[in-house]
Amino acid sequence: MSIERSMDRRGFVKLVGAGLMAAGGARLAVGAEDAAAPTAKSAAKFKKAIGYEMVGENLSVLDTFKMLKELGFDGVEVASGGRPDREEFLKARDATGLEIHSVMNPDHWKKPLSHPDPKVREECRKSIQGSLEDAKYWGASAILLVPAVVNKEIAYDEAYTRSQAEIRKLAPIAEKLGVAIGIEFVWNNFLLSPLEFARYLDEINSPMVKAYFDCGNVVRYGWPEQWVRILGKRICKIHIKEYSRKKAQDEGVWAGFDVELMEGDCDWPSVTKALREVGYGGYITAEVKGGKKARLAQLAGLMDKIISG
Repeated sequence: MSIERSMDRRGFVKLVGAGLMAAGGARLAVGAEDAAAPTAKSAAKFKKAIGYEMVGENLSVLDTFKMLKELGFDGVEVASGGRPDREEFLKARDATGLEIHSVMNPDHWKKPLSHPDPKVREECRKSIQGSLEDAKYWGASAILLVPAVVNKEIAYDEAYTRSQAEIRKLAPIAEKLGVAIGIEFVWNNFLLSPLEFARYLDEINSPMVKAYFDCGNVVRYGWPEQWVRILGKRICKIHIKEYSRKKAQDEGVWAGFDVELMEGDCDWPSVTKALREVGYGGYITAEVKGGKKARLAQLAGLMDKIISG
């Protein structure tokens, strides 16, 4: 009998309660240890990146990389999925020094690891393995993965156990390749608190299964700096975007994202302070509306203000 079917809902509730007690006790000792990390700005030097698909110029891969480097970006995030220009990206990286630091999986939404059909889950797992291999080829240190989708047809407890079971199959591959699987919370009705997010990762128990933390995505549910301190060393990558609670209240929850960096409810000085406290010194990748060179230059300037806070 599969793990998701062998666990009844009462058993799942008991598991959640026990896990939250562990997160609130022994695991929070890790959080306390993280908080004791150096807070000086020199302790964590952030790097700046955007998603490749945000570039609105009609340029070759090489010229796109050159432009991003000229604008002051250190790296780029690229979507995988059998790209015919895979080698072209590698050549552009080598020619410009612009790192491909992260790879985004293309199938985790339409073929989620929480799907009730094992064949669909297998297709997603194979796609994720392809993303891990692309990341290794390009020298990226992590892939981005939405671990599960919860909806009327896919129950929360089933999504939890199914996705963990599939990720445990992928963890040895990630460990062998030296590429982290970065789990992201993206309004998928799943991992709705930082305590649960931390417990979910700890239960998988792999050094290469971590958190890809998106600051803007959690504003509706809490305060990003609190999530950062609780997730601590589990964080491998950071996405930034804004969210306005007032705009969401006045115009609808999705409208909350329609606000420029530094004009929403992300308290960026508190976020960067928390990141330094937990010892994070990696990439900060903007996931916002892109455009042509002038817009990308504007984003680079806004990101400089955020990471210097």
